[in-house]
Amino acid sequence: MDTNQYLVLFIDEGREHLQNLNDKMLALENDPNDLSVVNEIFRSAHTIKGMSASMGFEDMANLTHKMENVLDALRHKQIDVTPDMIDALFESIDHLEAMLDQIIQGQSDKRDVSDIVRKLQALEKGEAISNDSEQSASKSKNGAVESKSKNNEHGALNETEWEIVSKAKDVGLSAYFIKVNLTDDCMLKAARAVMVFQAIEGQGDVIKTIPDSEKIEKAEFDLTFSFIFITGESPDKIKHDILTVSEIDQVEIDEITQIKAQENIIESHHQTEKKETNKPKSTAPVQVNKTIRVNLDRLDHLLNLFEELIIDRGRLEQISNEVGDHHLKSQVEKIHRVSNQLQETILNLRMVPVETVFNRFPRMVRNLSKELNKKIELVITGADTEVDRSIVDELGDPLVHLLRNSLDHGIELPEVRKENGKSETGTVQLRAFHSGNHVMIEIEDDGAGIDRQKITAKAIENGLITLEASSKLSDQDVFHLMFASGFSTAEKISDISGRGVGLDVVQSNIRKIGGTVSVESTLGKGSRFTVKLPLTLSIINAMLIKLGEETYAVPISSIVETMLLRQIELKTVNKKEVLIYRDAVVPFIDLRNFLQVPHSDSEASKQAVIIVKQSNNYLAFAVDELLGHQDIVIKSLGNYLKNVEGISGATILGDGRVALILDCEAIA
Repeated sequence: MDTNQYLVLFIDEGREHLQNLNDKMLALENDPNDLSVVNEIFRSAHTIKGMSASMGFEDMANLTHKMENVLDALRHKQIDVTPDMIDALFESIDHLEAMLDQIIQGQSDKRDVSDIVRKLQALEKGEAISNDSEQSASKSKNGAVESKSKNNEHGALNETEWEIVSKAKDVGLSAYFIKVNLTDDCMLKAARAVMVFQAIEGQGDVIKTIPDSEKIEKAEFDLTFSFIFITGESPDKIKHDILTVSEIDQVEIDEITQIKAQENIIESHHQTEKKETNKPKSTAPVQVNKTIRVNLDRLDHLLNLFEELIIDRGRLEQISNEVGDHHLKSQVEKIHRVSNQLQETILNLRMVPVETVFNRFPRMVRNLSKELNKKIELVITGADTEVDRSIVDELGDPLVHLLRNSLDHGIELPEVRKENGKSETGTVQLRAFHSGNHVMIEIEDDGAGIDRQKITAKAIENGLITLEASSKLSDQDVFHLMFASGFSTAEKISDISGRGVGLDVVQSNIRKIGGTVSVESTLGKGSRFTVKLPLTLSIINAMLIKLGEETYAVPISSIVETMLLRQIELKTVNKKEVLIYRDAVVPFIDLRNFLQVPHSDSEASKQAVIIVKQSNNYLAFAVDELLGHQDIVIKSLGNYLKNVEGISGATILGDGRVALILDCEAIA
């Protein structure tokens, strides 16, 4: 069978199940007695094993099989959850993720997992893996474990298998326990077993083999093997087809008629629900969301086509205004309404929850808290907040740096927190929410806060500011110094911090996707980093302005207010023009001079002022004329013009001319 056509589906579903394993393992660590979580972990591991075996990735299948053995012993209460077990299962998940990454890169799943396999095998037997004393203590109860295991080898079904049997009976199929005895002189036991399964292939499904399939393939059984078979065929036909294989001595077939064990399992899992109501279950059909997987390249192509449509729409609107025909104008307005709805639909197709990024952080916080010897609780809210896929792809690294910064620099050691009257466990809150046309992501900790004196001393040492200037800086200005390249207050370099590349990377990456980062902090109370992002990067609403003969675009999201120049009073401070706005002194910039736009004395002078806000700071732009606002498509300037100061991109206007888009953050 050619499995390449299913590879993309395997990768997508593999990622989902691995993420579920991470999430449920964290839940199990918090509540080791919750068997329902163990069952969920088992199901995900079992699914990964089945998928990887079907795709021919034997190393993945074998490792998940070893995980299954440990989880199965947990489900049957043969062993208990221990910290060593949690660490070993997490290590197994790391290996599985690494194997999947290798597959994505076109490599095989081959990987040395002998060490983790040894740990899992020890855990399955109830042996500790951390020190000898624990191993000897656990061996004393291992006899009971083995006796239970032997009972399980004689056909006891797990919850999932009982559920399959039950559903099969509901649709008129039968479940048979089939025992096959080979002749005493049989030389190739594994080959005969495979031939038996081939003889009944297509008649039904084998849901369990005894011993397991791995042992059968390696001929690690006597002259007898058994299996559970779901089929619609009669027992006589099944027996006849199996006996066509040579060197078969005897075939015994028994129908499985009692599934009370499954009823007990279901009852234990749903005790709470049964207490709430005794009403019979509704037989109304369940509404299921119908979804399909769509390649992201197709959505990108659809968006590119729509961007061209937006440009053509602008041209059509301009022609309509020039011609002045009533019927033409009516049709153009209708096209405008329909295209707006189409735009909303296409952009919604590209929206994904930030949960896809947030999911990796609980595991990361767990590992770092152990490495730093700190007690840290991560609280995530608003994970269902949606943002454009292109932004999500760029969001991971900046948030990793911000979280690591909070864990390392923010949260104190347990003994220090206790001395300061705080709980030994520090809290880091990661939240996302919509605010207007933006997505806000906040990382807040209840740690030590940011020491202004420490920041300024380091900045003076690095030559970023002078001693005289440091006393005049506001707290926001001081905090902003942390984003300078190479800046770090760590006393020593470690794997987590100290190289001065963290917050610098954060700011550059966030600015790359049109966002901003701001900091608030109270010494001894904690800090909050706020990342402000646009909903999408491709189509924005902008104010068109005129400077001389040139047209520029300013994103509406940056504009606070517009006014006529004659309405304001300019003042001079330190030989620079400023204006008073909302009791704040706002720098005043003539965009003509800043952008070096050529103009003659005959041209109209500055007529309007735009107030923009970036990183909690106001800035006033003087422009010649406001042309109105419209939706524009952002186009990249390319590598040749990518470093032009104050320009973030370009757009094509309705008349075919190119208008540059101003980067208000860079100008500020």
